[in-house]
Amino acid sequence: MGKTSLFFEVEKKNVFILGTGEVATRRAHRFLDKGANVILAGNSIDEELTRKGAILTPLKDLDEMVKWSDIVITASGDEKLCEYIASISQGKLINRADKPEEGNIIAPTSFLIDDIEISIYTNGQSPLMARELRKKIQSIITEEDILEIKIQDHARKILKEKTDSQRLRREYLENILKDEEIKQSLKENKLDEAKGLVENLINSNLSKE
Repeated sequence: MGKTSLFFEVEKKNVFILGTGEVATRRAHRFLDKGANVILAGNSIDEELTRKGAILTPLKDLDEMVKWSDIVITASGDEKLCEYIASISQGKLINRADKPEEGNIIAPTSFLIDDIEISIYTNGQSPLMARELRKKIQSIITEEDILEIKIQDHARKILKEKTDSQRLRREYLENILKDEEIKQSLKENKLDEAKGLVENLINSNLSKE
């Protein structure tokens, strides 16, 4: 298997989904939520998909829809139809929900904690365990972890303005991660106070460099 994990910009991309069942609907919501244009071929779609901008097209328009699309998803119970769509999608990005190993992109289980996105893929061995691992990860990530990410982001933005040295930026970020006073502020959910401590640490030490 030659697949590797990536995050791909799908805003304004055209996504064609063969199928309107449970899996197809989940895929549609996922892409719509990221700003993609989504058209599904099948019997009917729910009101929420329509509200988000999804379009339902008749099965007779399949060839045209594949040409229109940037990403093709086969999520239908009609095996022959899925195979046909796959055969005319050469050169396209195709997610085969019906036969994941035969597509060239995978849509792993994914979830958000605050604005942090985490994806899990078991190489097709166990989607059930992917869901169980998701629950475990969600249970151990704390609010303090999320605030730590926000404070690191704040520090990175300041450091990028003040120094071109990647080595120096990395050293500062590591020191901020270990700083007990900053940790205590985050533990007490005092993000603004922690940002002030970060700014003082960076400004006072960079002036000595």
